Order: sequence, then structure tokens, then C-alpha cells
Amino acid sequence: MRKGNARKIYLASKSPRRRELLERVGIPFEVVERDSVPLPKFDPENPADYAIKLALAKAKAAKAPDDAIVLGCDTIVVQRLKLLEKPADETQAKYFLTRLADDWHQVFTGIALYEPSTGREESDCEMTRVHFGPLSEEEIDAYIATGEPMDKAGAYGIQEKGALLIREIRGDYFNVVGLPLFRLTVLLARFNIFVENLIECG
Repeated sequence: MRKGNARKIYLASKSPRRRELLERVGIPFEVVERDSVPLPKFDPENPADYAIKLALAKAKAAKAPDDAIVLGCDTIVVQRLKLLEKPADETQAKYFLTRLADDWHQVFTGIALYEPSTGREESDCEMTRVHFGPLSEEEIDAYIATGEPMDKAGAYGIQEKGALLIREIRGDYFNVVGLPLFRLTVLLARFNIFVENLIECG
């Protein structure tokens, strides 16, 4: 059997969705504050690189102990080479949802692990394709009225009422929620934290 450990992860994110996923699978973690990070330049030809750079910057900006393993994440939505961030207001949310209607888009989540004591970093990115069904103006307005789109990349949440808008996904569902769990286990294994350790501590 592999010798591993079950070190606590320090999560450099206030996302309730990421916290819920980690809690659901029993991965021990603690949320830590972090400094703000500057946004890198978005390259529409390489969105994965953008997401990874942001995830790593967030992990390095965390106020965590030196012996910690810090997890940084960033989820972005890209449709036809355009980055759809968290909407600034309801007008922008409506613009985003109108763009997404009856079309495919991609969700990228960059994840990064950082160990302050050694400076070691491991990072990767997951991509999932999502297809919205056709949406009427009334449906878009009703969804915006829930307030759900306002704090989410692309102006929707797949794990909530936004699920009613989605016809099909191809790839990791949890990636669209905000944390690709399988990809995370691959990175944790590089720090000798294996799936069996996570199952045992859960």
C-alpha cells in the first residue's frame, strides 16, 4: 500500500460551492484569507493558461502557515473566444445569457497547489463543454430575478436553478460547479496525499 498522509488543505477561496464539494467528499480543509491578485491578460487562444495563472496567484496570495498546502482555484466561462466573467449588473447578465442560449461554451477551472515552506507548486486545468437550450427573454428575465447569476462566471450556476437552462454537458460536472475533484486528486497525489488517505479521513 502506498505511504501517504492526510494533511489539511488550506483553501484560498470564499466560494461556498468549493467548500461544499470538499466537505461532501470529506477532504479536511480550512478557508484562509488572501490578498487580492492582479488579473493576467486574457488570451482567447489559451484560456486554460489564464485560469491556471489566476489559480496559482490566488494560492500564493493566501495567508496560510508556511507548512501548509494551499489550494487556489479560478473558474472561467468562454464562449466563441470571449471571456464571460461575473456580470457587473443585470444588464450584463442578460447579455451573457442571451449569448449562451442555444449554443455551446466552455468552462475552464484552473487549480493550483502551493507549499510556502518549499515554494513548490503544482497546477493544472480542467475543461468542460456546456450546451444551453434555447432561452426566451421571459426565461432569462425570470432567472436573473432570482439573483443567482450575479456572483457566478458566465451568469449561471449549474448546481442551482441554472440547471434548468442546460441541455447537455460533456466533461466533468464538478468542474462547472467550480472544483474538478478528480483533477484535484491527481495534484494531491504529487504531495503524497492519495485517494485512499482522503477516503480514510472522510
